[in-house]
Amino acid sequence: MPKVVSKSQVSSSIDAKPTPSSAATLRVYYCICGEFNLVIDKTLAALPRRQTDGATIVQTQDNELGAARVFKLNAKPNSEPVLLKRPEGYERRYSFACPRCTLPIAYQTAPPPVKSNPYLYILSGALSQAQGQIPLDAFEGEETAEGMDQQP
Repeated sequence: MPKVVSKSQVSSSIDAKPTPSSAATLRVYYCICGEFNLVIDKTLAALPRRQTDGATIVQTQDNELGAARVFKLNAKPNSEPVLLKRPEGYERRYSFACPRCTLPIAYQTAPPPVKSNPYLYILSGALSQAQGQIPLDAFEGEETAEGMDQQP
């Protein structure tokens, strides 16, 4: 039997300098049904909100206002737009839904794919950092059953 000779090298990253991507902390967000929908480099609470509907603004492209966020959205696009009437005119929305339960979770004002528009808007109360838990702002602005009983 011939003698087997192999060469191998051991690599270690202990002495390597940390890169910006290795120091970044990624946040994971889930739909109400428990499906993984979003991973992003910053908490949604720390991102700006849209004045019209309270949606969280995720910057998808670099521009004069700053750098794009690093994120991955796991959602099914809806190719049919929704037309909304706003005080300043009309807005065309292309929505993205949870692949499991089809609950709308985000939208943008340009046709899919994601990142074809400078901004992606995450609907308020659509995602949670804890899997299987309803987000705290899911029912924000809704009347409670107790409040309905107190009305004359």
